[in-house]
Parts: sequence; C-alpha cells; structure tokens
Amino acid sequence: MFSSIMQMCASSGPTVVAATRRMLLQQQGNLPAMGGNLCRNISKSSEVNNSDYMTIRPDSQTQKAGRSSSCDSKQQIRLKKVSRTLSTLNFSVPEAAAQTAVPKSESRDFMAVFPDLVRDLTEYGRKYDKNVATKWFVRALQYNVPQGKKNRGLASVLAYRMLAKHEDLTPENIRRAQYLGWCIEMLHSMFLMIDDIMDGSAMRRGQPAWHTLDDVKMVAINDGIMIDAAIFYVIKKHFGNEPYYARLLEEFSEIKFITTIGQSLDLLSAKMDVTQYTMDVYKSIVFHKTAYYTFYLPVAMAMHMTGYTDPEMFRQAKTILLEIGQFYQAQDDFLDCFGDPAVIGKVGTDIAEGKCSWLAVVAMQRATEEQKEVMKECYGSPDPDKIARVKKLYEQLGIPTTYAIYEEESYNMIKTHIQQISRGLPHELFFKIMEKIYRREA
Repeated sequence: MFSSIMQMCASSGPTVVAATRRMLLQQQGNLPAMGGNLCRNISKSSEVNNSDYMTIRPDSQTQKAGRSSSCDSKQQIRLKKVSRTLSTLNFSVPEAAAQTAVPKSESRDFMAVFPDLVRDLTEYGRKYDKNVATKWFVRALQYNVPQGKKNRGLASVLAYRMLAKHEDLTPENIRRAQYLGWCIEMLHSMFLMIDDIMDGSAMRRGQPAWHTLDDVKMVAINDGIMIDAAIFYVIKKHFGNEPYYARLLEEFSEIKFITTIGQSLDLLSAKMDVTQYTMDVYKSIVFHKTAYYTFYLPVAMAMHMTGYTDPEMFRQAKTILLEIGQFYQAQDDFLDCFGDPAVIGKVGTDIAEGKCSWLAVVAMQRATEEQKEVMKECYGSPDPDKIARVKKLYEQLGIPTTYAIYEEESYNMIKTHIQQISRGLPHELFFKIMEKIYRREA
C-alpha cells in the first residue's frame, strides 16, 4: 500500500488528495470506536508510554521479554487478589463516563480533513521545490501524522464545539477547528519522530518507526523539523486575519518549548541513581513533557478560537488539565508494569529503561535500605530476571493496592476541582476528557 501511495503522490495536487483519502479510508477499520466499551485500549511504545506518547521501545526488549512471560502471567493472577479491585483492571463505568467523549462520526469527519491538509502543504512546498523535497515531505506526513488515536486533535475540536456559541458552530468554523486539531497532531508527530531517534525506538503506532526505514535513517530529523515548521503555515492560512492569530502562535511556541524542557528532564533523570527519584522530579517531568501539550494545549487553542481572553479562566483550565495529565501519566506508568501486554499492545519498558516512574518513586519512599539496594542493582537493567525482581518488590511494597487507592482518590479530587470552577468554563468539557482516561483497559 505504501508504494502505491507514493506513486499516486508523485502526480498532481488533486491526486495527492485522492490518494490520501483512499489511504485513510483503508485505515477507518482500525480507528478506535468511541462508543460502546468506554475503556481505553492503549498501545505503548512510549505513547511506549502510550503509542501516542513519547518514550523508548527497543526491539530487543520485546524479544527478551519471552523469558519472563510466565512471571508476568502470575503477576496478573496475583493482582486480582489485592484487597481493592484496581479500576484499570476492570470494566465498570465511572460516573464521568456516562456518555462517549467523541462520537465515531466526529473521528471520521476529522480524518476527512487530512487529505485537504496534505494538499495545502503540497502546494506550499511546491512554491520552493516542485519535485524531490515536496514528494518526500508528503510521504513523511502521510506515514507519521494520521496514525495513532489522534486524541489531542479530537480534544481540540470537542472543546471548540462545547465552548463556541451556537450561532458560531458553522461548518466553516468547525472545519477550521479541525485544521487546528491537525496542527496539534503535527506537533505531536514531530515530538514522537525525534523522541524515537533519541530513544532508539524500533516501532511506533504499530509500524516501524520512521527513522528505521532503510531510505530514511537520520533524514527523519529534518523531516520532523519540516512538519513542525509547516504548522505555522497552516495557522497563518486559516487564522491569519483573526484577532487571536498572534495568541495561537504564542501558545504553540511556548508549549513546544515547555515540552522540550520535559524531554530534557526525562533524558537526564534516566542518568540519575534510582534512589534520587522524588515525587517533585516526577511531577516536573510529567507536567512539562506530557500534560501541557497533551491536555492543556488542545483546550487552550479552542479557548483562543472562541474568544476567551480572561487570564483567570486560562489559569483555572490549566490547573485542572495539568492535574488530569499527572493522573494520566501515573496510570500509564502502572499499565507499563502491570498491564497485560496482549491488551495494552506492548511489553512495558519503564523498568528496563530506568524511567523515573510513579511506581519507582513510591517504591523508594517505602523501601528499606535492603530493598533500596535491590532497586539500585536491578532498576534500569534489561535483564528479565532483574525486571521480575523489581516487579516482585513492587508487590511486596503494596504498590498495586496503593495505586488503586491513589487512582480513586485522585479522580475524586479532580472531579471536585472541576465542580469548583468559577469563571464559566463548562464542567462537562473536563469530565469528558477525564472519561477517556479514567478506566483504561489493562
């Protein structure tokens, strides 16, 4: 399919659109349905942390995992015996998940805009190069951007629908909100492409990471830069005459810098001794690397587009959305260790990579000196036996039960904070975002 797409992309602009539409229609069968089961299936390459989240994923780790598979199966059995049923290991529906967050039709409509985005960027590229570079750029866009769950882009459209006045919900404005959502997805794809290179990840979103392709390699660095640079053309094309245009650019620029700060913290923390991991270090990584661009940016974009200017409203939204981001990442860390690989789509790698995870931080808070020595010896090693020892230590320290309590209490706290919003932002918006992540399938 990939070669046929490339052949079609080599022709004229309209053909690029048609080719991309056909490619996306073929993907529709793989799009996650937002109705029915309200649990969220995640695939980690990080994501994973999540396949949509930045992290490390060497192929060798998956191969080595075979030696500890029996231990992982026993782990699942033991988890079912903890005194509190882990919400991530069952299928009950929380209060906030009474309805689906994004209808399946919304996802289809969002995907339908992507071919037009490719057409616009193809025309933009041909202003400077009509052949080699532009065709390559189109290939990089199609391979990297429309994959994954697109939760960030869809969240931006959802937020616009909920914040805009009824008379402003015209097809044209909704389409512009979708373009803005795709800009967020382009930013996300750029982060993942660069992250995969730094981490040496072999897979991303169920396919070989872009930089691993024989004819790509380190050209992927420039491809990520191109995708990032193209965001600002899209914003100018669709919002250049709007009074909030400058605020959109400033928000994107600031969030991009904040996320690179988080990536730096994540990479540098991996060089630390595990005994140095603290909750402050962990929260700083989570807030900067994940929470800002995954949860705050989509809502902030919609707020700008719908005319919100009160700094206090942005502050309240940011406070809650960063809390949701921390909740999400702690859940992601738990699933990386204790989730069923057959369900989450990967064998977790946080222990092998020595990640500053929620579980590692809590373990170091509780560990005896002898247990800390076990962590120092085993944490950050790809040896399956050492990984198994860390998981066993987590169980001995009661981490699964502690997480179950943390998850429920955090959810209730965030729900209370949402209900205390005083500046007119609709509570339902934040509940719908929480609904997508509260009880992810493990």
